Amino acid sequence: MSTQATGGKVRTRFAPSPTGFIHLGNIRSALYPWAFAKANGGDFILRIEDTDQERSTQAAVDVILESMAWLGMTPDEGPFYQMQRMERYKEVLAQMQAQGLVYPCYMSVAELDALRERQMAAKQKPRYDGTWRPEPGKQLPPVPEGVQPVLRFKNPQGGVVAWDDKVKGRIEIRNDELDDLVIARPDGTPTYNFCVVVDDIDMGITHVIRGDDHVNNTPRQINIFRALGKEPPVYAHLPTVLNEQGEKMSKRHGAKAVTQYRDEGYLADAMVNYLARLGWSHGDDEIFSREQFLQWFDLDHLGSSAARFDEAKLRWVNAQHMKMASDTALAELLAPRLAARGIQAAALADGRLPAIVALFKDRCETLEDLARWAQPFYSEQPSINQADYEQHVTAAIGPALDALALALAALPQWQAAHISAAFKQVLKEQGLKMPQLAMPARVLTMGVAQTPSIDAVFELMGQKKILELLQKR
Repeated sequence: MSTQATGGKVRTRFAPSPTGFIHLGNIRSALYPWAFAKANGGDFILRIEDTDQERSTQAAVDVILESMAWLGMTPDEGPFYQMQRMERYKEVLAQMQAQGLVYPCYMSVAELDALRERQMAAKQKPRYDGTWRPEPGKQLPPVPEGVQPVLRFKNPQGGVVAWDDKVKGRIEIRNDELDDLVIARPDGTPTYNFCVVVDDIDMGITHVIRGDDHVNNTPRQINIFRALGKEPPVYAHLPTVLNEQGEKMSKRHGAKAVTQYRDEGYLADAMVNYLARLGWSHGDDEIFSREQFLQWFDLDHLGSSAARFDEAKLRWVNAQHMKMASDTALAELLAPRLAARGIQAAALADGRLPAIVALFKDRCETLEDLARWAQPFYSEQPSINQADYEQHVTAAIGPALDALALALAALPQWQAAHISAAFKQVLKEQGLKMPQLAMPARVLTMGVAQTPSIDAVFELMGQKKILELLQKR
């Protein structure tokens, strides 16, 4: 299908099977067709390939939809479900039968297994041998009674099927390497490779961007396209995404659902940035916005070797995006996380959250990190690090903490500059250095000995609360 056939408009698709949760390797196969469609003013179609009824689940469909919604990869059309298109597939099958493009095959599973064993013993590639393929002058075996046949596609004989893959370059397969594919089961239900072609034709797909585990399907699909009188789309087969151990990313090998990264506090734009770099590049650019990605993305800079997932790199990318994000936007994302930690909505309505975000976001890798920093501002008491407490909140420092509380209570205005002056006054009176007083004060108010500037922390926490916490030791 050329772009001319769709009025010059690029049309891509993501066609997952809902047979397990969607992980980062899967969603990257959605990211590139989505980006290519957006970059070219085209349409991105979501198609759910749910013909494996035994393994397909609604829960898996929900995670696909939820993951795409979180990442902002909204389809222009769909989701379309293959199970709802059965009548259409059967209509095309009937047309193909009428045109002599398919034929019934009565070879039983046992006969097929025996054929394969003989071929393997003879060091031949196991494949269907065309026993039931009708040819001029050929005598077919007698039709066995009570056997429902499969329908096989009459694959072209001789010559090659070839395409210029946008990732792998020119690929040519001899037609004689391909046997006659089963395109309908004995009960009449169509098979995967056939359904895909009908869908791609009906949906006007111009570019198929998918994982390279589909390369073996492509020559078969191209031959079906051509048998139906259609030109196949442009293909780009993406290399596999490997996990940190160098294995193919999969549920079996510890891959997490995409939604789990959302729950762990990653930003959608950071995830888009990270996934984009797992197989595509724009010069040496590591960090870029969604808008830049969609402006830059093309198929010419897709990598041809497998990319390895690196969680530490993902955390770094996320940290960069948190620094770039507006304080207000991060505060909006943070509010539900604090609510989940038991912070009441009324407490969050006091307007402090953007300022708290501004103070802490540069030292955070995820929203969960940021939520941990923000929580003490809204809780009665911080969760205190015991080791920090024992090291810094000693009996010897008690008088200095009391003096600090008095100096802070006497401040005419509760502002960072005045708070800083109170600290300096007490340090001078007590003959102490800043860390000797600031660290125990931090432990009592924030729970840990290391925080951003203590006068800024105290200003945001409020005078009344600071004075209460300094007494609780």
